[in-house]
Amino acid sequence: MPGFRETAVVGLTVAKAPTVVTNEVKAPGKQVLVLGLEGAGKTSLLHCFATGTLEQDVAPTQGFNAVSINREDLQIEFLEIGGTKNLQPYWKRYMGKAMVLVYVVDSSDAALFPLAKKSLHALLETDFDLPLVVLANKQDKQGACSITTLYEALALEEVGDRRKLFLIGTHVRKGDTEPNTAVQDARDLIIQIVQDGR
Repeated sequence: MPGFRETAVVGLTVAKAPTVVTNEVKAPGKQVLVLGLEGAGKTSLLHCFATGTLEQDVAPTQGFNAVSINREDLQIEFLEIGGTKNLQPYWKRYMGKAMVLVYVVDSSDAALFPLAKKSLHALLETDFDLPLVVLANKQDKQGACSITTLYEALALEEVGDRRKLFLIGTHVRKGDTEPNTAVQDARDLIIQIVQDGR
């Protein structure tokens, strides 16, 4: 599977937590767009991207949620739009401002894979070159599918030869005192894509 990346959760690393600004949407400029169906775990992942751990319960996003991560001379705005049916029509409006699309899927809920696939492919029709990072989230849940199974369920082989495509298994657990490797790998990969695209 060309362009396919699988990351195993093997160890723990400690990283300096980046600067965080939450609940503040900054529309101008390019950003990382974080989308996915309701309950996929987008907000928890964003919190972990920003702080390294999840120390408290995170309420589902009812609208928009923005997090700013600062790395040396680079500031990256992560914009999450909620996954409820009434918010999904807004997804396409923000595609033109995105440097990377991060699409989060609950890998333990196979019943939602067809809808996740349909929503993703509809988004990708608006931009044939936008880099795509799919996060197969909730890998720690019983019944979570493998990375390969999700690749096939979402028909990722159809998303275009020119597009950079990455698929990473992730999970976030409240109370973990150290960030897990897969979440750090996902964050670092996204930051690298943004740096390369500047």
